[in-house]
Amino acid sequence: MDFELDKELLFLKEMVRDLVQEKVVPRAAEIDRTDEFPWDIKEDLAEHEILAMPFPEEYGGTGGKVLPMVIVVEEIAKVSCSVSMIPGAQCLGSAAIVLAGTKEQKQRFLPSLASGEKLCAYALTEPNAGSDVGGIQSFAVREGNDYVLNGTKRFISFGNIADILTVFAKVIDQNTGEKKLSCFVVEKGEGLVVRNLEHKMGVKGTPTAELFFDNMRVPAEDLLGAEGDGFKIAMQVLDKTRAEVAAQALGLAQGALDVAVQYARDRVQFGNPIGKFQAIQFKLADMEMKTQASRYLTYVAADKYDRKAHDRGKYTAMAKAFTSDTAMEVTTEAIQVLGGYGYSEEYPVERMFRDAKIQQIYEGTNEIQRIVIARSLLGRGF
Repeated sequence: MDFELDKELLFLKEMVRDLVQEKVVPRAAEIDRTDEFPWDIKEDLAEHEILAMPFPEEYGGTGGKVLPMVIVVEEIAKVSCSVSMIPGAQCLGSAAIVLAGTKEQKQRFLPSLASGEKLCAYALTEPNAGSDVGGIQSFAVREGNDYVLNGTKRFISFGNIADILTVFAKVIDQNTGEKKLSCFVVEKGEGLVVRNLEHKMGVKGTPTAELFFDNMRVPAEDLLGAEGDGFKIAMQVLDKTRAEVAAQALGLAQGALDVAVQYARDRVQFGNPIGKFQAIQFKLADMEMKTQASRYLTYVAADKYDRKAHDRGKYTAMAKAFTSDTAMEVTTEAIQVLGGYGYSEEYPVERMFRDAKIQQIYEGTNEIQRIVIARSLLGRGF
């Protein structure tokens, strides 16, 4: 498959590149250093309809396709992975509503998210339930027209600043004791407590919160799908958004490679630019090959998702695993090319290296991705 982008996507890419150069480049190092959410850049993204991209047009969005989102996230992540997480997290948090919501639920929640007026978060992970989604202990009990929600969520991106959350909890049948993993749309309010903000190695400026639900009442009409649909919805969301994690990793790899190439041209040792030395040339060549392979795989995965191909889940898993492994390798090698300067905050590759590691972990560790890929080959019995 040839992946020449059409004129519309090329225009989008150039528009985002210009926006990034004007608004993000001057702030990228500061955002990392201060570890503060860049509200001003969020407004810029909303003004340019980037936050509208995950949503269908009838709810104020620009179409909801994955491939355009991948291109945008990649372009932003070349400069700041933290900023690229703003549209990424908006898509992740809202995807359950887009995929499983009723028309009425979509009409209530999506327009304010598409405009950027409100932010959304995806509350799946718990202290004892990461890769093991079945280990979720948060629970909800039906009381009249409400569910009463209790439990703790951990490592929730934008959990403290989100106005709307998609929350996964087990509904307990009071008569039978049966527990059914379910998904709720939860609006910030009484009963939701932010207990902790994580101090992370990378992706600083993107707050990651621990949330506590204390007898929080959620209207029964805010249940997504039926009781017991939670696991299916969670997996459908991740099948979609893993392509965007791949795009973040791709942007990191390309950004680090760009810095390394320029440094190899400029840095003189032993009387020559270091780019003249075969050891450096081989590093750059390997970095380029793996980055280009990652781009191809990521774009194919996004295109397959948009076309509803039967193997789209396998491809988004492959893109996420391969590209995040590539980002870790390329950012490591970029530091090596720059030597001592690569280990210094004077150049952005040390930040890119720190940002790259989480790509191998969140939205399903790469070990989990390999299980998804293998099962697609062998069948679910393995």
